Amino acid sequence: MPAPQSAPQGAPEPPRHPWRSRILVLVGILLVALNLRIAIASVSPILDRVEDDLSLTDAQAGLLGTIPVASFALFGSLTPALARRFGLEPLLVAAMLLSAGGEVVRATVTTSSAFLAWSVIALAGMGMGNVLLPPIVKRYFPDRIGPVTAAYSVAMSFSTALPPLLAVPAAERLGWRTSLGAWAVVGLVAVVPWVVVIARSSAARTGLRDVLRRAPSTTPRLESRHRRRGRVWRSHLAWGLAIAFAMNSLNSYVVFAWLPRMLADAGYEPAAAGSWLALVAILGLVPALVAPPLAVRLRNPYAVVVVFVTLFVAGWAGMLLAPEHALPWAVGLGLGVGTFPLLLTLINLRTRTSAGASSLSGFTQGVGYAVSGVGPLLVGVLYGATGGWTAPSAVLAVSSAVLLVAGFVACRPVMLEDTWGRRPADDVAPGPATA
Repeated sequence: MPAPQSAPQGAPEPPRHPWRSRILVLVGILLVALNLRIAIASVSPILDRVEDDLSLTDAQAGLLGTIPVASFALFGSLTPALARRFGLEPLLVAAMLLSAGGEVVRATVTTSSAFLAWSVIALAGMGMGNVLLPPIVKRYFPDRIGPVTAAYSVAMSFSTALPPLLAVPAAERLGWRTSLGAWAVVGLVAVVPWVVVIARSSAARTGLRDVLRRAPSTTPRLESRHRRRGRVWRSHLAWGLAIAFAMNSLNSYVVFAWLPRMLADAGYEPAAAGSWLALVAILGLVPALVAPPLAVRLRNPYAVVVVFVTLFVAGWAGMLLAPEHALPWAVGLGLGVGTFPLLLTLINLRTRTSAGASSLSGFTQGVGYAVSGVGPLLVGVLYGATGGWTAPSAVLAVSSAVLLVAGFVACRPVMLEDTWGRRPADDVAPGPATA
């Protein structure tokens, strides 16, 4: 009987219980992800009730659709600097408390301006949470980036899908204020694991560090010119990720904002058009599960980007040219926005440290959300000016082409810390990749 092979000399011994010290962190990540879209998704189903009670004007109602993207862009951009000052975990606690506080107070106000202001506060916390999750995953799960990113991407999808299902029944029984304010419970519950993580004993922190030290990182072992400090906006990798993120988000927002109108113009009843949109949202769970593990396994996952973009273009073209056969086109649109979880995974796979992941996450999402918010507005202007969907479809075609180019840059196997330049005083010798 052959003797068992020993581990290569010098290789770290794998941890015996790789999840034991990190279960609480994983629960915390999933709870935060479950909270990241609630403040948006809980309003739209009962917006008519809010408008009637607070006398929201049409302009203010339209502003409610712009505030989320603007808040994600602004507060996401500020997050890396705040994380360097206060730490990832304390800032994540503050972000969840901010979102919960904003949700509670906006459900109690009596003026439209106050409702908008406290919506900004709630979305500020969620925008910070968007940026903080990738470096948190990098810090605690360097060996499980794909599965953990997939898990929290699915949780984010649920945070988009659940409120529309529950908001109207809750508003009918308890009133719209309770329907909105009750979602703050999710943010408050998400705080609990992180308070425990911050306060845990020295022995527990030592055990966690031992697990991380022994865990094999999924970050590719590339030739390193690792620069500990730099300016993220100098990196072609960062710009590729940011532009790809912007184009993918733009396409997603256009689908959710305008697909029901497109189907209504094709002769569908409003209820049927809403059902097709729900199907598109549900299908988004599939790439959320599949894309992150694929990104981890492939040195260059650009082929996956090409597949997703092709599916999206086919879906939108089908809805334009043959809307009577909606099922295959809805499948294409639902799966086609799957570049989003892949790009979230690349934030960690293309950085060597959690600090680098924080910088890249803030830059990618700050720029991405700022640009993507223009999409639904531009499509609406073109639709109003032309009375049809040909010109809006041309915009989406151009954005898809840009996504393909930017995705090629984002997927190349290079690291942020090797491309972001350095300050003259920063003279760090090359070293091995670290978590």
